[in-house]
Amino acid sequence: MPVTKSLSKLQRNFSKKGKNTTVHPKGRKYEKLVRATMREDKIAVKKRLHQDKKIHELSRVKFMQDVVNSKTFKEQPIFDHAHTREFIQSFIERDDAELNELKTKRRSNRPPSNRQVSLQHRRDQELREFSAGFLCPDLSDAKNMEFLRNWNGTFGLLNILRLIRIDDKGEQVLGGNE
Repeated sequence: MPVTKSLSKLQRNFSKKGKNTTVHPKGRKYEKLVRATMREDKIAVKKRLHQDKKIHELSRVKFMQDVVNSKTFKEQPIFDHAHTREFIQSFIERDDAELNELKTKRRSNRPPSNRQVSLQHRRDQELREFSAGFLCPDLSDAKNMEFLRNWNGTFGLLNILRLIRIDDKGEQVLGGNE
C-alpha cells in the first residue's frame, strides 16, 4: 500500500475512517500528521524561494529592456560588454537615493530601519554577484536584442532569452548559471 505524504490526503483518510478522530500524541497517526505537516512547510518555503528568485530575475530583465528601449539607445542595434557593465551598475544603484535618505533621517544611537537593512543587504548581495559575474541578458547578440525589445514581460518567454554573466571589469564570465 502506498504511503500518503500530502497533508490534505492524510486528513481526508483520517476523517473517513470513523467518528473517533482523536489522535494520541505518541501514536502512529500523530507521527504521520507531523511528517506531512513538516513536508508541506518545506514545500511552501521552496516555492516561495523559487518565486522570489524568478521575480528578481524578471526585474533585472525588465530593467534592461527599459534601458534598451529608452530614447537614447532605441536606435543602437547591439551593445558591447562595457555598456552592459554600465547598465548593471545603474541597476545596482537604483535604490541609492532612498538608502541615503533613510541613512540621513535616522537619528544617532538608533538602529537602522527594516527597509534600510533590506535595501543595504540587497545592494551588497548584488555587488558581490557583480564582482563574480552578474547574470543579465546578452546585449551583444542581435537576435537576442530584438527579442528583448519585443518581450512582453512574462515568465514563460524568459527561457528563450539568452543570459550571460558580466563581471565588474566588463568582461564575460564563463559558466555559473544559477
